[in-house]
This record gives sequence, structure tokens and C-alpha cells, in this order.
Amino acid sequence: MRTALFVDEIHRFNKAQQDALLPSVERGTVVLLGATTENPSFEVISALRSRARIFTLKPLDANALASIVRRALDDRERGLGERGLTLSAEALELITRIAEGDARRALGLLESAAERAERVIERDHVAAAFESRLPDYDKGGEAHYDVISAFIKSLRGSDPDAAVYWLARMLEGGEEPRFIARRLLIFASEDVGNADPNGLAVAVAAAEAFDRVGLPEGKLILSQATTYLACAPKSNASMLAIGAAAAAVTEHGALPVPLHLRNAPTDLLRELGYGKAYRYPHESPSHFVREQYLPEALRGTHFYEPSDQGSEAEIGARQSARWSEPDDESGER
Repeated sequence: MRTALFVDEIHRFNKAQQDALLPSVERGTVVLLGATTENPSFEVISALRSRARIFTLKPLDANALASIVRRALDDRERGLGERGLTLSAEALELITRIAEGDARRALGLLESAAERAERVIERDHVAAAFESRLPDYDKGGEAHYDVISAFIKSLRGSDPDAAVYWLARMLEGGEEPRFIARRLLIFASEDVGNADPNGLAVAVAAAEAFDRVGLPEGKLILSQATTYLACAPKSNASMLAIGAAAAAVTEHGALPVPLHLRNAPTDLLRELGYGKAYRYPHESPSHFVREQYLPEALRGTHFYEPSDQGSEAEIGARQSARWSEPDDESGER
């Protein structure tokens, strides 16, 4: 005879505790049944996952929830049948909608609403039962990563309505606002960049202003930064530039600094050619001279490629014009 071992919320077992189950599972001493509300890819060790079949339980649809609610309302033994209550269609629709596919939540709402009703459970009774309940949001679980992912993707997709919705989901669910502010700072450089340089200024100002104001008024500040960044022109050219430059560093190693760019604080270094023939751009009428600033092995390499979005289009045109003009030799210093 084999024993069925049911472990509820198996994600709460740490790695060592999950490892301890392995010998019994491998020998077939027990049939392990584990339940978790988290993504097993992150919360269950690979050794257990490889020896298990994973079933995804999906939220119940509205019809199934309605059937469960009606049954609980009529059941005299285990439900609310003894009270002889009826449920309005509007109240049932609200329960099935805000239960979000969870039968336990639907039954909890029904029970709480029933305590407020005399003979008929109305929509207002359900709304009152729901009023103090925060939306599901596990700051340390899968919901945390899913919602912040939706938030960033909505910002990147220039959809301010979706972005501010996901912002509200996080704030109402108890997310740390400074975490959101940090994500806005990163986004301003990663996805807006020089297409709108004010984006980073707005994100920095929002982070600092939130620290001064805090909640609840700080929601307004985060909302302003969110909607601004969502509506801003987008460019990831700065992100691509540092990635390409880092790859060049890895590939070529520590290439020598060209002599004319080196610091020359002593006579000996100047005699060795340090700083020789460096041309000072501000002594040129255009404040620009064509110069070799990269190591010789990387001559002609372009890491930063401005996009045609927002202010970056102007940056690209200016850079192109500068480097295509005849050289101005008057910048000698």
C-alpha cells in the first residue's frame, strides 16, 4: 500500500525541506500531491518537478461561480438555506465578477453580504462586503512579477490608460511605492532615453517628491510620472549603446588610450607624447573638431545610433552634420 501525501502550499517548503521528500518519492513510498498558488517553475525544486505531473487549475467562469453561489444559498445543511434568503440578479452578477474566478472568494462575499441583508441580498450588500477588501497582490510572489511586467510593457507600448491601471493595482495591493519609482527611473533611460531627455528629469523629480510627500498624496506624483513616460516618444538607443560598448570591451580587452587623449601632468609624460596634438573643441568656431577619440582598434565604430524619435532625431541630424563637415584645424591647443 502506498500513502498519498498531500502538501498544501508546497511553495512554503524551503529547498532543504523539498529535498527531504525526494527519497520517498523516488522509492514510490508516497504519492506526492502538492498544491501551490505560485508558479512551480520558481517555487518548486527542479528535482521534484521532473518527477511530477503539473496541472494548471484555471479560474472558474461566471456560470460555474453562479451555480456554486446558488447552491450555497439553497443548501440547508451546509449553506444559507435555513435563512430563506434570495439573491438579486445584480448582486449575483457583482459576486461572480469581483470573485475573479475564485469560488472561496465568491462564497465569502455571499456570506458577508448575507449578514447585511434581511430577506433579499441586493447589489449594495455585496458592494459593502467588498468595500474593505484589497485586490489580490502578493508582493513576493508571481503576481508581483506579472503586474510589474504588465506595467513596464504598457509604458513601453505608449498606453497611459493601461499603465496607470497597473500602477493602481500595485499601489492598492500594497506594493512598495519606492520600488515603482525605481522602475520608472530605469524606464526613463532604457525606453525613453534621449528621445525625450525630460523623461529622466520627470522620473527623478517624482522619486524625490514622493519621498517628501509619501502616501496617499504620493499616488498623484507617481501617476503624473507614469502618464508622462507612457506618452513620451520612445528610444532604446542608449541601452543598445552601452550594451554594444560593453561587448567591445569584453572582445578587445583594455585597449590603450590614444596618446593625444592622455593626461600629461609632468614634463616626462609630455616628452613621451602624452596629450600631444590634442585639439581643444572650444577654440574652434563651431566648438567641434573631428578627432579620433576611440582606441585605434575601434576606429570608425558606432555604438550610439540615435533613433528618429523625438529629440533624438535632432541629435542624430546634428551628429551627422558635424562629422560630415570639412575639418576645422583651428582647435589646436
